[in-house]
Amino acid sequence: MSRQLLPKAVLSAKDQHFREFALHGNMWKVVLYVGTPLALYQSLNQLFKIFDSMMAAHISAGSVSAVAYLSQISLMLSALGGGLAIGSSLKISEAYGAGDFDLVKKRVSTLFAMCAVLGAVILALLVPFTPWFLRLARTPDAFISEGTLYFRLELFGMVISFFNNIYIAIERARGNSGRILRLNMAVIAIKMASTALFVYGFQCGISMISTATILSQLFLLAAAVRNMNQKDNAFGFSMKAVSLKPAVTFPMIGLSIPVIAEKMAFSFGKVIINSMSTIYSALTVGALGISNNICGITTMPQNGFQEGGSAIISQSMGAGKPRRALKAFGCVLAVNLVIGIVLMSCSLYFLDALSRLFAGNDPSFQKMIISIYRFEALGAIPLGVTASVMALLYGFGKTKLTLAINFCRVFVFRVPVLWFLQSFTSMGSLSVGVVMAVSNIATGIFALIIGIYEIVRICRRYEIPLSAPFPFSGFQKAWGKS
Repeated sequence: MSRQLLPKAVLSAKDQHFREFALHGNMWKVVLYVGTPLALYQSLNQLFKIFDSMMAAHISAGSVSAVAYLSQISLMLSALGGGLAIGSSLKISEAYGAGDFDLVKKRVSTLFAMCAVLGAVILALLVPFTPWFLRLARTPDAFISEGTLYFRLELFGMVISFFNNIYIAIERARGNSGRILRLNMAVIAIKMASTALFVYGFQCGISMISTATILSQLFLLAAAVRNMNQKDNAFGFSMKAVSLKPAVTFPMIGLSIPVIAEKMAFSFGKVIINSMSTIYSALTVGALGISNNICGITTMPQNGFQEGGSAIISQSMGAGKPRRALKAFGCVLAVNLVIGIVLMSCSLYFLDALSRLFAGNDPSFQKMIISIYRFEALGAIPLGVTASVMALLYGFGKTKLTLAINFCRVFVFRVPVLWFLQSFTSMGSLSVGVVMAVSNIATGIFALIIGIYEIVRICRRYEIPLSAPFPFSGFQKAWGKS
């Protein structure tokens, strides 16, 4: 389709207003406006996982371990769509900040088309061969027999979530964080009601937990279709705007490949850790998964501000405002440190009650959860630093560095440490908690070093003062103007 036949893309009044606000408003207000609903969105997603684990535990302790193990494999695959959404949305945000709305529309439409091809390939390759794939991932036989149908259903839900992740990423770039939150609350309600009906009402197995996920994701997909059906709007989908030209696709793919590799490597590392943990018992895998879920109470809100911050930074760079981009990083870092301190303290204070929800009437399982989480909780503050540095690197397009951070997090600071503890100590299942603490703290330090180096380099390149990332001088004026 020739360029002349394409209608000129325009912004709605709301999108135009947010662009002006993001590029010129007080940065504390911008970060909190964009990040707070996303933090709540991520927290609700974590609640999603926690209730899944609780309901799986109602079926049996083996079921919760199977769900924990297979979920990591599913996350490894979902990194394909998730990485594509993150990397591509950053280029969409950049074009949005630069005011090139025709390019925004082409990238939005092309991104959905690429997602459709990716989803079709995954389903064609993996659904017929699920048991073999699970064995290749070193899944215990007990989990394969119980979880093959569950995993096949997870694959369908994952492909639907590819489209939903892209839609969420686009809404995030537009500043529609409130819409993301409202839609996700509806998704949570559908998911929880369906899962409770299947597990408690019909006494179904873990496969119906995945079915409930599909139902809730279909609701979000329907909302995406409705809200993206805006032909002339820069953020609407149009088949005519799908373009395979290098100028459209290469920047998105180039930025996405390291993100995909980073997320797949991180999830694959978790699969390795789960596999190594089975030498203690299958329940150790379940306890580690539950500990990860409890830790997510703290880290998921931090990830929400990471996502919002990366979009703000990318828009600022698209508009040629590097100093403003660094100030956004400083705000995100301050917020994430506060979140880490407050929520880590709360989770430790209520740990006995939280662990009892998952362990049911199994006191030894509860004790295992508590012992692992007390170590894992130590990483909450360093992970807040990591999330903030990741926002900075994503926003500046440094996805190769984000790959390095997460690769080292798993394959330098985690897997070798667990191997050492298993080979040369007698800690037993406690070693999985120790390795989580070591890897999370080491990752935070590593990310901080990279962040400082990049900030110095950016300040020198754009000739701006090193004080640019420190937003506290304007904090007292934060509510003076928008």
